Amino acid sequence: MVKFGVPFFKKVPLFRLLLPFILGIIFQWYVGISLFTQTVALCFCILIFFAFTWLPQQKIYSWGWIRGLTIMTFLFLAGSFITSQKDIRNNPMWIGRVYTDSAALLVTIQEPLVEKTKTYKALARIDAILIGNNWKPVQGNLLLYFKKDSLAPTLSYGSQIVFVKPLQPIKNSGNPGSFDYQRYSAFHDIYHQCYLQTADYKNTGTFAANGFQQWLYNIRFWVIKTLRKYIKTQREQSVAEALLIGYRDDLDKNLVQAYSNTGVVHIIAISGLHLGMIYGMLIWIFVLFKKQKWVTWMKPITVLLVLWIFSLVAGAAPSIVRSAVMFSFLLAGEVMSKKYSIYNTMAASAMVMLIVNPFALWDVGFQLSYAAVLSIVVFMQPVYKWFYIKNKILNGIWKLNSVTLSAQILTIPIVCYHFHQFPNLFLLTNFVVVPLASFVLYGELALIALAPVSQSVAGLAGWVTEKLIWFMNTFITKINDLPFAVTEGIQFSILQTIFLFASIIATSLWLLYKSKPWFFTGFSFSLLFVLAVSFDFYKKSVQSRLIVYNIPQHTAIDFINGRDYQFAGDTVLLIDDFLRNFHLKPSRILHRSTPGIISEASAATPFYFFKNKQILLVDKPYRFASPKKIPVDVIILSKNAKVDIGQLDNAFSFPLIVFDGSNSVWKMNQWKKECDSLHLRHYSTQEDGAFILDL
Repeated sequence: MVKFGVPFFKKVPLFRLLLPFILGIIFQWYVGISLFTQTVALCFCILIFFAFTWLPQQKIYSWGWIRGLTIMTFLFLAGSFITSQKDIRNNPMWIGRVYTDSAALLVTIQEPLVEKTKTYKALARIDAILIGNNWKPVQGNLLLYFKKDSLAPTLSYGSQIVFVKPLQPIKNSGNPGSFDYQRYSAFHDIYHQCYLQTADYKNTGTFAANGFQQWLYNIRFWVIKTLRKYIKTQREQSVAEALLIGYRDDLDKNLVQAYSNTGVVHIIAISGLHLGMIYGMLIWIFVLFKKQKWVTWMKPITVLLVLWIFSLVAGAAPSIVRSAVMFSFLLAGEVMSKKYSIYNTMAASAMVMLIVNPFALWDVGFQLSYAAVLSIVVFMQPVYKWFYIKNKILNGIWKLNSVTLSAQILTIPIVCYHFHQFPNLFLLTNFVVVPLASFVLYGELALIALAPVSQSVAGLAGWVTEKLIWFMNTFITKINDLPFAVTEGIQFSILQTIFLFASIIATSLWLLYKSKPWFFTGFSFSLLFVLAVSFDFYKKSVQSRLIVYNIPQHTAIDFINGRDYQFAGDTVLLIDDFLRNFHLKPSRILHRSTPGIISEASAATPFYFFKNKQILLVDKPYRFASPKKIPVDVIILSKNAKVDIGQLDNAFSFPLIVFDGSNSVWKMNQWKKECDSLHLRHYSTQEDGAFILDL
């Protein structure tokens, strides 16, 4: 067992070098350092480092801390510099620097079109912009949405099109607690999107496709086609596609939620688990030929090729790339007959990934994969030694469970922070599903291998695989239906998550090494965590606010008093799990609120009364007539209501009009012009996010 402390960090130099590099990435994104400052500071660090070579040996030893500090500063600045260079907004050729709404754009489709309910969606690369009579090369990505018609499907990966239509900026919904989609897109160099009808663009008939990428897409299409041919039922097909190559467009949202609630969503999200299964299978195959001389050089080449091709076909998600990099380092060490430290290997793979893409640091899969592997490496053996079991079968079962248990120790804070829930039955579901998923994966690989050889044998493999997936789906669904399957509504801030992490690590080290300093450290951070959460609960218990949400085509209002909320709006939001979970649930988790009856909230359509405030909701035509103006605190216009702003101004006295997300853009723009002409304050949830009124 590796003991943590100064000796540990001396044995794993890459691990301690990684920390300042990560801090540099974070600092650059949230604070930022100018390129000039970065360059000067980096040069200064290099000069100091080389100046040490001219010093006497005694001075080098006594001033060693200066050299160490210089190295740490250099790595911090390196992380900052790489992040700055990867941020496309700092690129002189970024489209955002020269774009105007009337400019023509030449773009290249970067992926096969994905069919949505009403559109086809695709990522596109912006190649050039027409300025005057000349095409100027630019860089940047955008999301394109094509209206469903007979022409859009003719576009494919590599197709080049020209269009003149204003690009729309990528925006968040602005609802409290919602996913930061704008930042997620920015990390992929996407700052714009555009909806195109057939008449809006021209297909140039030219292609700019990467041959290797096209080959990967062809493999992906063939695999999907083969799976759909031999696995008949749609639900099992979708899970087979997700489990083998990470294709998730066909997955049922409720089924995905069930996998998440039961703690086995990693099964249908390509991860290191899948790569580990394939790696194990390849190693087993080569063991059969271990006496052959060609195995020495063929084994690493074959394993690396298969692992990397699989990773790329599966979409190159950070979690699976991390595993591919780690396995590459392990194989390289084996070929060179070098002993390796798993901590150094992990740090090296993380460093490589972050140099290539520093924004992977914010990827949940990246965070969970490294936390899980580190947790297994540190805690698996101590957990396994809790019980001594003579029976080999029972011992194997306990060993599998000890891996699952140990993986949870460092992933709990991340799961709670990002997903706001914890799967209570994760041990049971992982115990059944992980081995079952292994059989499913091997069954799919056998199916893919046999399909070109024998359709009848491939059909048998497909039938068996389908039944295994059916059993796995049924088991997960039944477990998810249990009332105690998941603890929901968990809300931790970043600071609280840091306190929880520190508490878990320090307490675990105390249990491992029986060290009093670690005990007091763990106790201190546990106390800080409890105090921080308790203070947040207190703040939420005295909160009082009105929230008008930004939900396309729907009206949604929450009246929040303490930790109770009362909803007003479209009833479909009460029965549609996806709409409620995506738009409303994050806010209610953030506010730690649950459904309740608020005595200080009442309604007399179209008026709502809350905390001495009077709210008027206009979602259909009304004729307002009053001898004098009626005072209201907020007017909410919804559902493209046929109402005249001037009439409202004559009938009511109000400080603000709110346009919610259910209105059309053209109608909202019309109302805004009327408000501006009458000098009335207005607020659009589509443009500015949810409207929040603290009371």
